[in-house]
Amino acid sequence: MRKLRTIEMSRLSIEEFKEAEKLPLIVVLDDVRSLYNVGSVFRSADAFRIEAIYLCGITATPPNAEIHKTALGGEDSVDWKYFERTEDAVEDLHKKGVFVYSVEQVEHSTKLHTLDLNAESTTNNSHYAIIMGNEVKGVKQSVVDMSDACLEIPQFGTKHSLNVSVTAGIVIWEFAKQLFTK
Repeated sequence: MRKLRTIEMSRLSIEEFKEAEKLPLIVVLDDVRSLYNVGSVFRSADAFRIEAIYLCGITATPPNAEIHKTALGGEDSVDWKYFERTEDAVEDLHKKGVFVYSVEQVEHSTKLHTLDLNAESTTNNSHYAIIMGNEVKGVKQSVVDMSDACLEIPQFGTKHSLNVSVTAGIVIWEFAKQLFTK
């Protein structure tokens, strides 16, 4: 097997990306402190052509050299919006009819491998949001309380959490598998 060169991959230009159909998913970053994590989420969001990223609270916003270091331009292609309070972002999403999931370990969470967007009672909703929390504290309880449901990635080792950008990539991929293949 021969590795493909970038020119052979038929990547979209930023202009083409802006015009292309998007995955009906918004990623919300709730007080994510690491600019490298923010950049990594932008890069994954670009890879799966998500609709937008909402940056909330202490989460840094572009333009920023540290975000760019891991986003590699994803911050230029993916639409984003800043909210001072994550709760305001959730209210905005609900007003738009978006079904909001917090990605958090809670009682009665939906394990990601059992998520079936076709079977969900939310099938009337064509748009979704996933909220990723702070690297230490996770998603704020007040935000969890406002969410329509919670998703959890099962883990089998000694640690009880994954890096927020890794988690975002895993969850975005699951939505892409289910929504882009409908």
